[in-house]
Amino acid sequence: MKTELLIITALESELKREALPSGVEIVYSGVGKINAAITSIKAIHQYSPKRILNFGTVGKIKSELQGLLEIGKVIQRDMDTEPLAPRGSTPFCTRPQEYVSTGQFICGSGDSFVTAYDPWLHSQGVDVVDMELFAIAAIAHDHHIPWQSFKYITDEANENSGDDWQSKVNHGQDLYLAQIKDILRN
Repeated sequence: MKTELLIITALESELKREALPSGVEIVYSGVGKINAAITSIKAIHQYSPKRILNFGTVGKIKSELQGLLEIGKVIQRDMDTEPLAPRGSTPFCTRPQEYVSTGQFICGSGDSFVTAYDPWLHSQGVDVVDMELFAIAAIAHDHHIPWQSFKYITDEANENSGDDWQSKVNHGQDLYLAQIKDILRN
């Protein structure tokens, strides 16, 4: 089966399948980079998409941000192998250490839910944090498929993040559906 546009989202609670326009495929990866990588590879082989969209929720590092953001760069925030390589870099790896797209915001991706201040995130200019995008972008890059990511801010990456995320996980759906319709028009 082939599709022009494939959406990869972690959880159905973030974006319901039945809300999508006809002809748009979605797969749910589950939480975390390993789940996102496995799902992305399988979905690319199943759907042969020409473009991948990621939608998901994020915690904000920069307090002034709100709403739906288009991500322009993603880095790994949890790859920490010092002294072999600086934090965010995978040692002995020839793959890119960051992936870029069309947006303007920086996402730090990692397999932990951020609940406290991390000076490294600020020093890298990270705007928001998630748990899947780096894997999705890496797989898309390896398969030469353009990707875009839109992230809805649910929390402030602090001690209240778990409760805030739970209460706002589905709040971005209408904004994302409007974005999809705009993308399909162009």
